[in-house]
Amino acid sequence: MKTVSAREANQSFSKLLAAAADGEEVLITRRGKPVARLGPASAVELDRKRAAAVKRMTRRMKRGIALGGVKVVRDEIYKR
Repeated sequence: MKTVSAREANQSFSKLLAAAADGEEVLITRRGKPVARLGPASAVELDRKRAAAVKRMTRRMKRGIALGGVKVVRDEIYKR
């Protein structure tokens, strides 16, 4: 794992981002102490989060939206 200072990371962020996209991890330090790690996003983790977000939104849509006493459900909107 490559280690760079916060200043170096700021000056060469695009290069570090490209390295992360290629699978490398970079440890960023401030005054010699580790403060952050830059690395590739896990496709599995992103897919899991995306699936959870879709599930939450689907539940909300099925429950409907209260509009001043009138409940509107997604399926009713499409029937109109």
